[in-house]
Amino acid sequence: MLSTAVTIAFACIAAALLLNFWRLVRGPSLPDRILALDTMYINTTALLVLFGIHQGLTVFFEAALLIALMGFVGTVALCKYLLRGDIIE
Repeated sequence: MLSTAVTIAFACIAAALLLNFWRLVRGPSLPDRILALDTMYINTTALLVLFGIHQGLTVFFEAALLIALMGFVGTVALCKYLLRGDIIE
């Protein structure tokens, strides 16, 4: 039962990543592309956690935490640059 649920979750997250990549490439504006990139790192984090559950290893949880941290900092920096034109004040 768990194996079937994990397989379905893998497929759903992979589809979400493909749709996010499509929005990243073809986004009509820069804020849309930043939002797609933000959503991609969230989906990547979910994919790593799901893979860690599937494999039964905790290393993937630590990697997911690092990706989430770097993605948040990157999103904040991109948004600050977009709004103010400068990252460091």
